Amino acid sequence: MTTTPPADPRIEAVAARLKEAAQKRAEAYAPPTDWQPIWKRPRKPKPMKAKKAELAKQRKRLKAAGVRRFYGAQSRRPRQNRIGSAAARRDARALSRMRHSNAWLW
Repeated sequence: MTTTPPADPRIEAVAARLKEAAQKRAEAYAPPTDWQPIWKRPRKPKPMKAKKAELAKQRKRLKAAGVRRFYGAQSRRPRQNRIGSAAARRDARALSRMRHSNAWLW
């Protein structure tokens, strides 16, 4: 049969101080009662001038991206001014092979 040792007043005092300090730390680090995450806070309305400036900046950025995309595609596009359809391209390829071969000598 185990018996509990008699309570030592010094150990009890240290334990009480530790519990009190832990409680104070928890209160210090706990979020305030009226705290809300930033995405749930009510928005402050922007002045019209700031909103217009932001939209102008966005328009400029998107226009520049569109121009970059257009010219990037232009540089990769094959020249297809003479031969339009896939069948015509195949015919031209076959003719080119014939032209560059020596089959006409037979």
